[in-house]
Amino acid sequence: MKVVSKIVIFIFLLFPQLFFSQQNHSAFEKEIIAKSKKIMGESNFNKAQYFFLQKEWDSTLVYSMKQLSIGNQNKEIENFCHFFRGFSFKEKKIFKESKKEFTSISKDFEFFNHSKMLLGQIVLEEKKFKEAINYFQEIEKLHEDELLGIKKSSVKHNLGLCYLHLKEFKKAEHYLLQSIKLEEKQNDSSILVGSYGDIATLYYDQYKDNLAIPYFEKAYHLSKKVKNYQLKQNAALNMAVVEKNRNHFAKALIYREEYDQWKDSLNNQNKIWEVAELEKQFAIKQKQKEVGLLQAENRIKIAERNGFFYSSIVLLLLLGTAVYFYREKIKTNKIILTQKEALDELNDTKDTLFSIVSHDLRSSVNAMKTSNTKLRENLATKNLDELDSLLHQNSAIANGTYNLLDNLLHWVLLQTKQSFFEVTSMRLYFIVELMAYNYLPLISEKNLVFENSVSKKDIVFADQESLKIILRNFLDNAIKFSKENGILKIYTQNTNEDYCELIIEDNGIGMSENTRTSLLKETTLMSKKENAEIIGTGLGMQLCKSMIQKNNGKLDIESELGKGTKIIVSLAKKYHNGQY
Repeated sequence: MKVVSKIVIFIFLLFPQLFFSQQNHSAFEKEIIAKSKKIMGESNFNKAQYFFLQKEWDSTLVYSMKQLSIGNQNKEIENFCHFFRGFSFKEKKIFKESKKEFTSISKDFEFFNHSKMLLGQIVLEEKKFKEAINYFQEIEKLHEDELLGIKKSSVKHNLGLCYLHLKEFKKAEHYLLQSIKLEEKQNDSSILVGSYGDIATLYYDQYKDNLAIPYFEKAYHLSKKVKNYQLKQNAALNMAVVEKNRNHFAKALIYREEYDQWKDSLNNQNKIWEVAELEKQFAIKQKQKEVGLLQAENRIKIAERNGFFYSSIVLLLLLGTAVYFYREKIKTNKIILTQKEALDELNDTKDTLFSIVSHDLRSSVNAMKTSNTKLRENLATKNLDELDSLLHQNSAIANGTYNLLDNLLHWVLLQTKQSFFEVTSMRLYFIVELMAYNYLPLISEKNLVFENSVSKKDIVFADQESLKIILRNFLDNAIKFSKENGILKIYTQNTNEDYCELIIEDNGIGMSENTRTSLLKETTLMSKKENAEIIGTGLGMQLCKSMIQKNNGKLDIESELGKGTKIIVSLAKKYHNGQY
């Protein structure tokens, strides 16, 4: 259920450009108008600034290029033309050319900081998050008077999105909360709906539902006040997913119906706008024809030329619109295909799990029946050596079956979110010592040399019960895959100030590189290990990976065939204000 929710909740992150807090261009537009009055005789510049203000990007590109082709011109005009072109290319999603134009602007240009802001937005859309952070941090350091219309909230919001994509949640939370605080003062409902959704997504991604849900609710209630159907649609859909995850199916259905209504309204609105645009274009053509008929014969050719020019613009706009919607359709289809593949993979994993578990249980029960038959036969003949061997064999079968069922139980509890989870500080040495004590009989049976070198000073923050399950599974595997008279070590390394690395090392049979990488993948179940005599589901490893992730830890494996294995579990050392 959680997988489905995240696919939907991440709607704000998949299309961040739709939710950017754009800087206020009014100051810039006034400067353009004032500049056009001062510059006389530069018709190409005047046309470029006119089409820029009208948001006709293709015409802006044509006339700004004509102006730039004139040599020995005013440096300020050149900067304006590069800015026009960079902005136009950005709106047309031609980011490579846009960046080239913005980087051609001089540092003394009045709106140089605007170009930095726009460059940051471009690389953010290109998912180059670290590069985007550099641009936004440059602007963040500036005084309010130097920004000339760029909102501080926009800069902080974009920084928050960058860190959210990079999974640096603490920094992302810092900037997103700052931007929300500023946006609430500005009282811009449309921007706040997206900002609330972003901070909610941040918390939801960290399983902090109690913090995420209030922001989803804020976004939903605030969306009632805005006219943007897309925002209303997304807010309703997010609430439907939240209520579904909380098993409030009646409420989820109501929100889902509201989402469908807004979706239909958005489609209808888009159709109305398209029809209105076509009617407007048709009216312009008709007016041009009427004017052409009333004009003198010597101006007919000029009217025809203008008609051709405007028709070309209309065709370019229609072509651009068609290309845009086609690209959006392709993006949507890719998302649907990705979701379908994810669901298919989950279903395959489930089917494989049931098949392997049922096979292993049947094999274990059948082995127990066979062993018991032999036990009765040897009991009759009082063959004590054989009886002792069979009892040990039965014990091993029972222990393996119990571990399988115990892992299955914990895996189901984890998947259905019924397991109790409480993070506390604990000394790692005593937990390891306790779990190792339970395995001393198995260690002795294989005549293994066991060393617990975990420092008594190492303190980690984790859920104690899930940590026990993790240690139990890794110890069990280390013993199982160790050779007679082998060595089993458990120790810690502190090479990172945020994590303590717990290492379980054996010198057993090891594994191939393919097996190692497969075990580290998500939802990987292994029906058979490298050793043909040892059968298992891989469920224990999958359970450990899920619990390590829930403890905000990391897992790594170092192994080589015939040379043993190192299991490296990184556990958090710190815990502040509900975060590791």
